[in-house]
Amino acid sequence: MDQIKKEDIKKEVFDLYDDYAHSRIDRRSFMQQLSLYAVGGLTLTSLMSFLMPDYKGNIQVKPDDPRLISNYINYPSPKGGGTIKGLLSKPSKEKRKKLGGIIVVHENRGLNPYIEDVSRRAALAGFIALAPDALTPLGGYPGNDDEGRTMQSKRSGPEMLEDFIAAYEYLKNHKDCNGKVGVVGFCFGGGICNSMAVRIPTLAASVPFYGGQAAIADVPKIQSPLQLHYASLDTRINAGWPAYEAALKENGKEYEAFIYENVNHGFHNDTTPRYDKAAAKLAWKRTINFFEKKLR
Repeated sequence: MDQIKKEDIKKEVFDLYDDYAHSRIDRRSFMQQLSLYAVGGLTLTSLMSFLMPDYKGNIQVKPDDPRLISNYINYPSPKGGGTIKGLLSKPSKEKRKKLGGIIVVHENRGLNPYIEDVSRRAALAGFIALAPDALTPLGGYPGNDDEGRTMQSKRSGPEMLEDFIAAYEYLKNHKDCNGKVGVVGFCFGGGICNSMAVRIPTLAASVPFYGGQAAIADVPKIQSPLQLHYASLDTRINAGWPAYEAALKENGKEYEAFIYENVNHGFHNDTTPRYDKAAAKLAWKRTINFFEKKLR
């Protein structure tokens, strides 16, 4: 069979992958249900290969890009995992003495190559970026997403939130940071963005991508400007948006929200077929423009 095209795959297949990627079904159930769509020349093996992330072929900013200084650091997280490892990246040639800071929060599988790449993209845009690995207390991202999801499910959600709050404190006080720090996150990371907006009064900007919303009762605590990105086909996450938006409006919070038509949850992740190039490019442009306004 010719190479599989995203347009030829039913939405139900992407929904099934979403259930698997968010641990609502296990691998065995995923494969059993996926096999029902192995028809018309499609095989289960080809479908699995199509759906799984391709990290080697989709890195936009290489780890050794000469335009960046990028290395791993450790920072203290006394209320979380103790000590957390993260990728710290900044421009190698930047006239500006101090840079705005961006925390980049991974999905529900640890600091994988896609999130490291996003962190380097943020640095290339003229910021100092820190991408923490919440799996550090368990040995760090294991090299594949399946094991990463299993590992992350073993950590406490509130403790992981503390790890990212500690990352904010670390970056805010970094010698190369101007003290203005924002956060961008994807899926689990989007939820962390909303939670950080509640917890950190001085957070300069928060940009959740298809993340779970903060509790309505906590909305009055939000001081950070928000820029929210949603996928129109992501009914699971979108279900919480109307009430969240109403609370943001009622409490006079600064926010802007974008819903991208005919794209799936994870549309920014260019390593999986849920990726939508046009939506991802537009969303990232809006993200960087937002940070330019809030972090300079």
